[in-house]
Amino acid sequence: MTQHRGRGGDLTVHRIGLVVPSSNVTVETELPQLLERHPTARFSFHSTRMRMHTVSPEELRAMNAQRERCVDEIGDAGVDAVLYACLVALMAQGHVDGEGEHERTERAVAEQLAARGLAPQVTSSAGALLHALRAAGADRVALVMPYLRPVAELVVAYLEAEGVTVTDWRALEVADNAEVGCIPGDRVLGAARALDLSDAAALVISACVQMPSLPLVQQAEDEFGLLVLSAATAGAFTLLDRLGLPVDLPGAGRLLIRDAPVGV
Repeated sequence: MTQHRGRGGDLTVHRIGLVVPSSNVTVETELPQLLERHPTARFSFHSTRMRMHTVSPEELRAMNAQRERCVDEIGDAGVDAVLYACLVALMAQGHVDGEGEHERTERAVAEQLAARGLAPQVTSSAGALLHALRAAGADRVALVMPYLRPVAELVVAYLEAEGVTVTDWRALEVADNAEVGCIPGDRVLGAARALDLSDAAALVISACVQMPSLPLVQQAEDEFGLLVLSAATAGAFTLLDRLGLPVDLPGAGRLLIRDAPVGV
């Protein structure tokens, strides 16, 4: 991993590359807000965009087709880690011969960068959610999603195929991705309160990096008494894990305080 000096040369800065839908604004807000809480590490964020406005299978496939250009662009920034930041774009593509689209995409991104002599850590929002759930031992989850019901059903099916039981879920039925970024927190929390959480080990309060939820994670965890995470907190967890950094980001649920000092 390449480490980059910050201003004055006194801080190590880890460069995070984000491959995002063009209409997404939330991941570039919530991920920096999370990682700036880290007690020792520092980060910079560098984005490239794939055109997408409506969350439909057709537009998601067209968006994924832009991946190679975006990966080349983000490679030029010399990043230490890459997050392919659209969960549904990959989960909607399903599995082929038992392998999920997140695995195929992460491998393709890593191979494309390796051909240029680059070796950043590579993950995706879809892969990060699965990684975080497995790390937490949470194999029974409830979900809140912004998607139209047919798209939400693809996400549920994907998680089930990965061995995660979805005990209950709500879809807010918002197709316009720009509007997803404006869904108010009380609507998200209201959907979470409508879920049957009695058999869930965890609540994914936003299975989408575009639906704002960061202020809700700790509040929901305190209210419901079970592990709460979002696509954003799972992404932060996985990036820290892959970079070999302590997972210690306060105020965003217990997933992100795994390595906090005792007594903190």
